[in-house]
Amino acid sequence: MEKEAEVMGLDLKDYEIVEAENELEAAKKAVEMVSKGQGDFLMKGKIKTGDLMRTVLAEEYGLRTGKVMAMVSVFEIPNFDRLLIISDAGMLIAPTLEQKVHIIEHSVSVAKVLGIELPKVAVVGAVEVVNPKMPATLDAAILSKMNQRGQIKGCIVDGPFALDNVVSEEAAKHKGIESPVAGKADIIVTPDIEAGNILYKALIFLAGAKVASVILGAKVPVVLTSRADSDESKLYSIALSSLMT
Repeated sequence: MEKEAEVMGLDLKDYEIVEAENELEAAKKAVEMVSKGQGDFLMKGKIKTGDLMRTVLAEEYGLRTGKVMAMVSVFEIPNFDRLLIISDAGMLIAPTLEQKVHIIEHSVSVAKVLGIELPKVAVVGAVEVVNPKMPATLDAAILSKMNQRGQIKGCIVDGPFALDNVVSEEAAKHKGIESPVAGKADIIVTPDIEAGNILYKALIFLAGAKVASVILGAKVPVVLTSRADSDESKLYSIALSSLMT
């Protein structure tokens, strides 16, 4: 730690360093400190993700809120005219309808902090029509109706959409899709972690996107970056989490 600090020009005398014998003890001490108001958010180090999240959710620390925890990622994509928020690429394997409501709520809270007053939310799948054999399209249609009836507030939700329909107005017009979200989505809700994770990594490695991610759903944000994430991405994630406190 001292060597790394020296490279970065940091004086460790300005920071409190808490000793821990192992990774699990480090997680427990960090979560306990945050639960007592001695920290604003958590960040994963070399500890296993499962160990950290189990500690965060342990009843003794009181960080549960009753909402599901989900990963919200904000992308700055070259040659794209706006920030794009995507969820969930790293937490929920196969989110239920109820969990997707929480995903939308978390994503909307991030959008509003970033200055998007009425975020447009696209619930995506493989196609833009409701197909009873494709559960993701049914969820999308239900979420859209829930939004119309005021059960999901502070945003405009529509779906199902295929990906091209939510990022390209031209593609939406070509397919005859009329929606305030078509081609103008601020938030994309993916059907499962596989689709979300593939889209996440495709944007970074193929499109050269910059990304910041935060886990929401507990009383404090959690920075949970991937081992493949750049130092720049980790810094952006810290900045985003600081906005969410």
